[in-house]
Amino acid sequence: MTARIIDGKAFAATVRAKVATHVAHLKETQGIIPGLAVVLVGEDPASQVYVRNKGKQTVEVGMNSYEHKLPADTSEAELLALIERLNTDPAVHGILVQLPLPDHLDSDLVINAIDPAKDVDGFHISNVGLLGTGQKSMVPCTPLGCLMMLRDQLGSLSGLNAVVVGRSNIVGKPMAQLLLRDSCTVTIAHSRTKDIEEVCRRADILVAAVGRPEMIKGSWVKPGATVIDVGINRVAAPDKGAGKTRLVGDVEFATASEVAGAITPVPGGVGPMTIACLLANTVTAACRANGLPEPEGLTA
Repeated sequence: MTARIIDGKAFAATVRAKVATHVAHLKETQGIIPGLAVVLVGEDPASQVYVRNKGKQTVEVGMNSYEHKLPADTSEAELLALIERLNTDPAVHGILVQLPLPDHLDSDLVINAIDPAKDVDGFHISNVGLLGTGQKSMVPCTPLGCLMMLRDQLGSLSGLNAVVVGRSNIVGKPMAQLLLRDSCTVTIAHSRTKDIEEVCRRADILVAAVGRPEMIKGSWVKPGATVIDVGINRVAAPDKGAGKTRLVGDVEFATASEVAGAITPVPGGVGPMTIACLLANTVTAACRANGLPEPEGLTA
């Protein structure tokens, strides 16, 4: 068996096209332009690239992009004051504070200062609680993207056995909640899980979000399972030359793709969906703020 490759880049383009269509509809019928504010503190190179890509894609779908770049020594009071201004700005429907923050800033305090209705990352404690109790919330972007791809591949997820490897607040826990909400039977596995290989082999849906390069082997995968690899790990690639690296996931793609029914590659799988879902969440937030129907196909 050779798995179908789930093309996250193509799927993300489809999501962005839906966002652009809805943004155009909001402009034409309501005079509303969704706005996304991104706050970057410091000069982390990876964060700078990510913020630049977010801004570019925000503008491409017709939304307003507001970038706030602050020096690394910005005080907590200054950052919180900016967030409060964005909370009360009617032109801003989504607020994202790029993580990681410099060490002297309390990430939890900063994230929880964002208006939950504008928390398009879905990290505010109120949104975490709403998601966990099955209520309407803002949903973290990466798990939302995974859910969209799973529904596209499998249709109804009801009754399927799902295993999430990883228990982070950003991916593992919200992914499990979303799968539960779609009536899967869900197991969260992690570094302390006994017989983890056997746990994984029971999964119709296997989501890898543990942050260990190629940890999950093909022998761990149930024949025909759908495998979503969230991991992005940079490892040495001596075959490419001294000091060269390559990106791999948490799943050993070469062996898993011989067993799975469908699988996301790394790169080009889950990664592109994260920004696409950030844009989708911003449109959703704009609709909710104005008492309008939520965009179909862009929410959990």
